[in-house]
Amino acid sequence: MHAPSCALRRHSKMRAYSTLRRAAAILLAMLVLLPAVARADTTSVQTTWRLLDYVAVDYGGAVHDGRVISQAEYAEMLEFTDSAAANIAALPPKGARAQLVADAKRLKAAVVAKESPREVARQARSVAAALLNAYPVPLAPARSPDLARGATLYGQNCASCHGMSGDGRGPDAARLDPPPIAFSDAARARERSVFGLYQVIEQGLDGTAMQSFADLPAADRWALAFYSGRFAFRDTTQGERIWQSDAGVRRLVPDMPTLTAMTPAALGAKIGQPEADAVMAYLRANPQAVTGSGAGSLALARERLEQSFAAYAAGKRQQAGELALSAYLDGFEPLEPLLASRDGALMARIETAMGAVRAAIQKGAPVAEVRHEISALDTLFTDAEQVLAPEQASSTSAFVGALTILLREGLEALLVVIAIVAFLRKAERPEALRYVHAGWVAALAAGGLTWALATYAIGVSGASRELTEGFGSLLAAVILLSVGIWMHGKSQADQWQRYIHAKLSAALSKRSSWFLFGLAFLAVYREVFETILFYAALASQGSGGAVFGGFVTGLVLLAVIAWAMLRYSQRLPIGKFFSYSSALMAVLAAVLAGKGTAALQEAGMLSVTPVSGWPRVTLLGIYPTLQVILMQAAALVIIILGFWYNRRAIEAGRPAKAGNQSA
Repeated sequence: MHAPSCALRRHSKMRAYSTLRRAAAILLAMLVLLPAVARADTTSVQTTWRLLDYVAVDYGGAVHDGRVISQAEYAEMLEFTDSAAANIAALPPKGARAQLVADAKRLKAAVVAKESPREVARQARSVAAALLNAYPVPLAPARSPDLARGATLYGQNCASCHGMSGDGRGPDAARLDPPPIAFSDAARARERSVFGLYQVIEQGLDGTAMQSFADLPAADRWALAFYSGRFAFRDTTQGERIWQSDAGVRRLVPDMPTLTAMTPAALGAKIGQPEADAVMAYLRANPQAVTGSGAGSLALARERLEQSFAAYAAGKRQQAGELALSAYLDGFEPLEPLLASRDGALMARIETAMGAVRAAIQKGAPVAEVRHEISALDTLFTDAEQVLAPEQASSTSAFVGALTILLREGLEALLVVIAIVAFLRKAERPEALRYVHAGWVAALAAGGLTWALATYAIGVSGASRELTEGFGSLLAAVILLSVGIWMHGKSQADQWQRYIHAKLSAALSKRSSWFLFGLAFLAVYREVFETILFYAALASQGSGGAVFGGFVTGLVLLAVIAWAMLRYSQRLPIGKFFSYSSALMAVLAAVLAGKGTAALQEAGMLSVTPVSGWPRVTLLGIYPTLQVILMQAAALVIIILGFWYNRRAIEAGRPAKAGNQSA
């Protein structure tokens, strides 16, 4: 008489697990596809920016005094402005898109009306700047370009057309139509940014012999762009003197994104053209001069926040929110690894404050409240600048940072992997261990490869990193929830453990082994990439020996923890083992649910509703926002219901199973 109810329970459980698997598949698909969509949008924005940059630079060669002086150039200007407007209209909907489309159409009308080169250049640069504000893309290399490498690449790929001295008179130049650009033309070079050169190197130029060099790693393309941008400006000595002696000039070019995006003409409008030419000569030859302190990204964050406030005060709420998000993703987020290694509490306060700014904008707070939040954040930025100053770096801080980073990031992954290994040992299935070990080893390799590609080849935006972390954490949380509830279902009284042990051992199919591979891979991979970013930030500040020492010490401590867990788990009765393991999986699932939600908030995918007085405990995935609290509460409810269901099933099925076992 119990058979129908048992069958119904089994069917319900199978349906629940099937639902979990489908949810995991959906999350995995989103994890894979969203970064690809983001990259597609980035490419479109970069292409559009390049078109606008060319209009700003080359329109003067097509029109003079209201007359067309080059029909071919003029036709190109019409085509470029048409394409720019169409590309902008096709971008994902945002509050600023309608205004961008209107501005692009006005630019096209100015070209049709043959307005002055100065006016067309002004409009083109205005649209280009607004485009990057609304749709931020990486504007600078991840690290200071290698100019020696740039010289080698230029000789191999560019000199035959552009000439070894950049005069546009290389051996192949005579047979090219249109002729190659002369990089040594100072008048033209003053209107061209390094970012503009990079875009052409990456994408090529339609209708010319200039091919795309997208097959080169990103670091090589940046090296080529900086090297090509040096030919028109040679006075590095005077430029160095101005740079070192004038703090005002240093404030005008505070970071690498500013250096790559700024034209010599734009700098010349502020300090005088001869001085600007000299400063650009020095900085393009020595780009590391603006990458030493890390304060530059804070300058970008400040700039975006001020732009956000201006938009909010003007009633452009959506644009203000997008700019505030850009302040985090493009300004502050790249600094997080280094700041976290030196002052994790300050980093947490800044993250919370930036979330508060976005929340105030989202809820339509009074302008004065938004101004207050931004002012408070500016004070925190000042504190961060002091912490990030080069003189604050020391061997001790590097060692402690390297140690704590590895322990913090590695402990979660270690707990999951060790729990799986201990489970397989309890089930006496050593042949499945190779899948688990293959999973975490593959994750280490994949994480290292991802970092290498992101650093040297494709470039990964802050949003993509946060999306990857967010969806990866949520996917892991879903899997851990299902595993934890399943393990809890096996934690019956001692007299049933031998029976369950036998069934469990028989149930470990090859499919299950690959599932364990995937779980081990996911648990480790989501930590590896971020850990490498932290170590790269530490290593860039020197004290390599101290960083290595902290890393080795962290590895030793993690190994000791792993050994202790495995040794203790071997002594546990199987019932207690399953009980403790299921509790561990449940806690980790709640932690990852919180971290995943917070990461999606930082990427701008979820809104932020601050909860005053709620603690922030990053290690446990606890953040003071309503969305994180609700997500973790939902995870806990699922855990409680799952455990309750298991307990009822155990109690209801015990007599029947007792009879089966005695038989």
